[in-house]
Amino acid sequence: MSDNPQVSQDTRIDYIAVQESEDFRSLRGKQRSFIFPLAAAFLLWYFAYVLLGAFAHDFMAQRVWGDITVGLLLGLGQFVTTFVITMAYVSFANRRLDPKAEALREQLEKEQAQA
Repeated sequence: MSDNPQVSQDTRIDYIAVQESEDFRSLRGKQRSFIFPLAAAFLLWYFAYVLLGAFAHDFMAQRVWGDITVGLLLGLGQFVTTFVITMAYVSFANRRLDPKAEALREQLEKEQAQA
């Protein structure tokens, strides 16, 4: 029974059925195929930076230009990488995920209106 008296049992969306649908699985698969490899690559890059900082002091302390060291450049690279990954995901979502999500939402709304 619904907590909202204005929503009848007949107009509720079956979210389990949506989650098990091929369209939703495809959408989720596309998202995961982008997110997991990038997350793994970023974590490898991050841990490499941390390990270099912990065990390669001489390498990280090498001066590149003036007081700018390799460690400082790699540390700033962490921020740059974060922004690049964010921009890449937003672009990917706008091009590949959002149109499919919008189509799925419209299909659900259409089915709900017909019920």
